[in-house]
Amino acid sequence: MSYIIYSLEDDKEISRVINLILTKNDNEVISFYDAASFFKAFNALKPNMVILDLMLPDMKGEDVLRKIREDKANKDIEVIILSAKNSVVSKVDMLDLGADDYIAKPFEVLELISRVNAKKRRHAEEILSYQDLTIYPLKYEVYRLGEKIDLTTNEFKILYYMIKNKERIINRDELFKAYWGENMANFESRVIDVHIKGIRTKLDPSNKDRYIVTIYGEGYKLKNE
Repeated sequence: MSYIIYSLEDDKEISRVINLILTKNDNEVISFYDAASFFKAFNALKPNMVILDLMLPDMKGEDVLRKIREDKANKDIEVIILSAKNSVVSKVDMLDLGADDYIAKPFEVLELISRVNAKKRRHAEEILSYQDLTIYPLKYEVYRLGEKIDLTTNEFKILYYMIKNKERIINRDELFKAYWGENMANFESRVIDVHIKGIRTKLDPSNKDRYIVTIYGEGYKLKNE
């Protein structure tokens, strides 16, 4: 899967420039001009990175950042502030709120590309391992003893989240919210059970309880290594 960047910028010309230059550098860039449309997409599919303007028509950029960071499931999403507010106080405040970087407008195109690539390299270097599994988050790939396991995107997301939180029990609601957001009006809890069953079967058809155990009445947990 490509590296997904959400650009939240209400100036359409600046937004066009961001989209153009970052798409040319092997990213999938999706542009938004207001917070409402941004969060609708964000709750459906989480990006790898958000480029965030602070002055938006319907919500303060600070509040957008705060809302992203208040959910611990979003901790791995890089957030770069791109704003005309270039005071030291503004920069410090945003970094304290959880921004990963801050670029003042007007910005140099090469600087933006360089900052984005630096964040991507950090993301790309994260390779997880659990028992005999190796997980490559950027490519959405899982290998068992060197053999690739063909998981669906949703199955991969669930397994990745469980491995990142392998020390504790995770219930269905948490798994759902981690990648599909807070809107659970149409959520059927058994959907998670179906995905878990698929993961178990694909990872080891002969021993489906090898990696994931059910804690009845509480949720799921990875077996101790």
